[in-house]
Amino acid sequence: MSSNEADIELSADCQRLLLDVAGASIETSLSSGKQLEVNADNYPMPLQALRSTFVTLRIDGELRGCMGSLEATEPLVLDVARNAYSAAFHDPRFEKLKHSEFSWLDIHVSILSAAEPLSICSEDDLLQQIRPGIDGLTLYEGELKATLLPAVWTNVPDPRVFLKHLKQKAGLSAHYWSQTVRVERYTAVSIKRPRKKR
Repeated sequence: MSSNEADIELSADCQRLLLDVAGASIETSLSSGKQLEVNADNYPMPLQALRSTFVTLRIDGELRGCMGSLEATEPLVLDVARNAYSAAFHDPRFEKLKHSEFSWLDIHVSILSAAEPLSICSEDDLLQQIRPGIDGLTLYEGELKATLLPAVWTNVPDPRVFLKHLKQKAGLSAHYWSQTVRVERYTAVSIKRPRKKR
């Protein structure tokens, strides 16, 4: 399976393995202070494909960390292990995850498709091309960059508001626009393991 395919199909067993790796990556660091060592060759072929992912952590529905990659540069299982570790311990918006929080974590893995550059001539043109509930978007303006995953549509269903959030995440004003703005879209396969509520 190439990294350029629009989507990816994972069996229930492969999904469980990915979520297990994400959890083990965090738990290993909490217990030993070391990162989990993962050998992609020990996993099924679909988990060895080059894929980009994001790992999102929540506790009682509240965001606790989210880190990921937009380019597919390593096997899926390694990307998930690395991003789970980063979401738990290196998201600059949060303190490092504590051992006491681990059992309450919802772990959500998004497996991204290859990005598709959009040809746009205006903000309204972009809004016409956005597919609510489907597209993740990455915005580029000079050295600034930000992305919002397709899962964000659950909380932000209006395309115009979605785009405002994306611009603000990139460090731009909500009403900013210029002819040098570039936008790419992608889709994502999402899998998650909810935990009990406190």
